[in-house]
Amino acid sequence: MNCDVVLALDVESREAARETLDRIGPELKWVKIGLQLFTRYGPDFVDEIAELGYSLFLDLKLHDIPNTVAGAVQSISTLPVQLLTVHALGGPAMLEAAERARADRAPNLRLLAVTVLTSMDADQLKAAGIDRDPLDLTRELARMANRCGIDGFVCSPRETAALREDLGADAFLVTPGVRPAGSSADEQKRVTTPAEAAAAGANLIVVGRPLLRAERPAEVLAAIRNELRP
Repeated sequence: MNCDVVLALDVESREAARETLDRIGPELKWVKIGLQLFTRYGPDFVDEIAELGYSLFLDLKLHDIPNTVAGAVQSISTLPVQLLTVHALGGPAMLEAAERARADRAPNLRLLAVTVLTSMDADQLKAAGIDRDPLDLTRELARMANRCGIDGFVCSPRETAALREDLGADAFLVTPGVRPAGSSADEQKRVTTPAEAAAAGANLIVVGRPLLRAERPAEVLAAIRNELRP
C-alpha cells in the first residue's frame, strides 16, 4: 500500500505559510490546513493554497449538533478540499447527517472521522471521564463511524494496524503523531516513525514540526518519503 506525507501547515500567518511551502519545494503534494489558519483567514486562504496545486486536507474536527455539522459540511463543499475531519465522538446521528450532506453536495470530498486525539493517553482519557483504553475506544469509534457510511479515519499510528484489520483494505487511514527517528514527540502521547506507520497500513501520515522547524525541510521530506517506501 502506498503511503504519502501531509504537511501540517500549523504556522501563524499567510506569509509564513507561503514561505514554508516555498522552502519545502514541489515534491510536497498534500497540505493540511487546521483551525489556526482557517480561523484567521477563512475560505479565501483555502482557495489560495489550492491554486498552488496542492491537495488539501481541512482539519476542523467538526463536532456539534447534527444539523449544524451538516450545514458546515454543505458550506465546505464549495471549497477545493479533498479531506475534511469530523469528530467521531459526535455520535451516529451527527456522523450520518454529515455523510448525507457530503453525499448530496460534494461526492468527491472524503470525510475523516477523528477517533482519539494523539495528544490523549489513558490518563488523559480518564481525566476527561472516559475510563477506556485508547486502542479499544479508537476501534469502537471507528466501527461506529463506518456503520454511518464514513470510510476515512484519523487515528494514532499505534492503532492503525488494528483499524486496518477491522475495516479492511478500502478504509482510508490518516495518521498524525508521526515523528522521524530522533525527533521530539512534543505534546503527542502515541507516536511512531514514518516507516512504522506505513507498515501498519496508513494511507497518509501527517508531519508538522519536524518539517516546519527543519533548516532544510526539502531534505527532511525526502528522507521521510524514503522511509515510506515498501
